[in-house]
Formats: sequence, C-alpha cells, structure tokens
Amino acid sequence: MLDQITNRLPTCPGIGYKPQHFAAIMADAGPVGWLEVHAENYMGAGGRPLAQLRHLAERFPISVHGVGLSIGGEGPLDADHLDRLRQLVGWLNPASFSEHLAWSTHDGAYLNDLLPLPYTPATLTRVCDHIDRVQEVLGRRMLLENPSTYLAFAETAMSEVDFLAAIAQRTGCGLLLDVNNVYVSGINQNYDPAAYLDAFPMHHVGEIHLGGHDEDRDDHGNRLLIDSHGAEVVDPVWALYARMIAKSGPQPTLIEWDNDVPDWPILQAEAARAARILGPVA
Repeated sequence: MLDQITNRLPTCPGIGYKPQHFAAIMADAGPVGWLEVHAENYMGAGGRPLAQLRHLAERFPISVHGVGLSIGGEGPLDADHLDRLRQLVGWLNPASFSEHLAWSTHDGAYLNDLLPLPYTPATLTRVCDHIDRVQEVLGRRMLLENPSTYLAFAETAMSEVDFLAAIAQRTGCGLLLDVNNVYVSGINQNYDPAAYLDAFPMHHVGEIHLGGHDEDRDDHGNRLLIDSHGAEVVDPVWALYARMIAKSGPQPTLIEWDNDVPDWPILQAEAARAARILGPVA
C-alpha cells in the first residue's frame, strides 16, 4: 500500500458549493463547516472560479468530488483527465477526494451520465485496478460513492454492499455513503434501505451525502424515484440518516443540491437540520 495523504473532513455539515452563494458563504456560513466542489469545474488554468476557490480554501476544508473518471469503465482511465485532476488536488490539497461507482465512457466517447455496472468478479477487478491507479497518481486515499440505481443486472454475483466492501478491502480506499442513493435504489428495486445501511461497512466511510430526488411512476404504475439533486431531503431519508448516525456516530455530512439551486438560506436550513442530528462537533 502506498503512503498516501489521508486528510479528514470535520464531523459537521458541508454544502455543495455554487458560485452564486460565494458572498453569502463568506458573510455567514452558519452551521456549514466545509464545502464540496465538482473537480471538473475547476480544471482550468485560472479565472474567477479558481480565484473564488482559493479564497474559500483559506477558510473552509474542501472536498473534491469527481464525476468524470469513469471508474467502472471497461477501458483504461483517461490519462489527460487524471493528470488535470492531479494538478487540481496538488495545489488545493483538499480534505477529501471522491468519485462514483459508475462508468461514463465507451469507445473513446464520454457519456454525460453515471451508469451502473454488474457486480461480478471481473468488474470488481477492473474497478480495483482503476482505483489503485487513481490513488497512485494522486498520492492520496480516495472515497468511492455508492450509486443510485434503477435496475439490476442478471449477471450480478454479489450484493452492492459486499462489492463496495471488497473494493475498500483490496485497494485501501474509503467509501462515500449517499443515503439518498440508498433510499432511491431501495424503492426502485424493492429492498429495505435500512437493512442496506445496517450491513454497510461504516468503518470505511469518510463522508455522507444527503440530497433530494423526484418521484414518478414506471410503465406498471410502480413508484420510480429519480436521483435529481434538485429538491430538499425528504423525511424518510432524514429518518434513515438519523438512525444511522445514532448507531455509527457523527460523520462529515454533505447537503447535495445541484439542480434548481435555491437561495442560500434554504441550504443553511438543510445544513442546520443535519447539524441537529449530528450533535455537538467534536
């Protein structure tokens, strides 16, 4: 195992940073103790986005969340993308870096989506090889996020929890537990989200995500939840989160809101609700 940077986020609420909130955050962050940015928005050479990020990094721990590495893709990782990511985390020195258990590339093309993969020995080896490469290039431990899913593959040979636990064991990476994703997947695939969380290897978790979703109906009239990141966290997800925190103890918790982004006070209120569940910051 490589010697890796293993920074840690504080066990308080964080917010997914949006530029329209820069002035409000600098004036009054409220219960928000850290910020998360999408890596791909900050891979340029300069300009206002990077200037703002440098200012924020002087006051807040920063988590970098990638959406474009295609960790589950069949082909090798994009070397240019990985190098730009290396440069970003090199100067920013974030408290955390994370990516998704998903794929988004095929035959040289990038697909603007996070697509699922079957949980088989072959995909386990491929994902582990890619994570090993990322951690080697970045020189730091990364976190891997559980996906939101809408279907299951017939060839899947192990549960998602077992698949993630095996990845963490083989690579030394940590896990990012998205509670909304667990709820969305559980409703869509008819399994108990609470049982999923009970089985999750919490000792590998370095960050929690909470977000909103949209609700629809499938062709058979069944509930279909869409992981939209465009609404408040719903009460059943808050209940799952509170139950989990009561069992596992406080964890760094992000309020994730990427679409139809509201005014800052609404995000502060979501963060305050998470803070009440987390209790006093250690």
